[in-house]
Amino acid sequence: MALIDRVKNILMSPRTEWPKIAEEPATIGSLYTGYILILAAIGPLAIAIRLHALGIGVAIVSYLIALAITYVLALIVDALAPTFGGQKNFLQSLKLVAYSYTAAWVAGIFHLLPWIGGVLALVAAIYSFYTFYLGAPIMMKATAEKAAGFTIVVVICGLVLGVLVSGLLMSALFGGAMMTGMGMMGR
Repeated sequence: MALIDRVKNILMSPRTEWPKIAEEPATIGSLYTGYILILAAIGPLAIAIRLHALGIGVAIVSYLIALAITYVLALIVDALAPTFGGQKNFLQSLKLVAYSYTAAWVAGIFHLLPWIGGVLALVAAIYSFYTFYLGAPIMMKATAEKAAGFTIVVVICGLVLGVLVSGLLMSALFGGAMMTGMGMMGR
């Protein structure tokens, strides 16, 4: 399916799109090259444009984080699926995470807009949670009764993962400078 059609369908009619996605053959490579690498770049490109030269490093790092978190969150989804009456299937987990992120990734364009862009991105993130909720029973065979709980646990895991990765990154980038400064203060 063409990229634009898939984006439009998952945004506008996710209930009818998930069964199609579930049946499509895919590989980790095809999901990354045909969808994830492209859509995950929208926000970082908007950051780079808005912040000019200063934003290039931030954009690159945020892009790499988005790619990694997508994969790690798919591992978490796969591990959690049986707890919510679902089946383990990493490829279906990656599809679920990747296609659920569509609204949030497309909303990355709102990084171009100060203030209101953050609000619009938040609304898109909430819609992404909703698309995950709709897709979990279809993609992971989770019971419909447990789909809300599954979604909530995955969202919490995603938030914790984001905070941890951001914290580690900040520590790696600025920790050495902070420690040097603290060492100088102790003299």
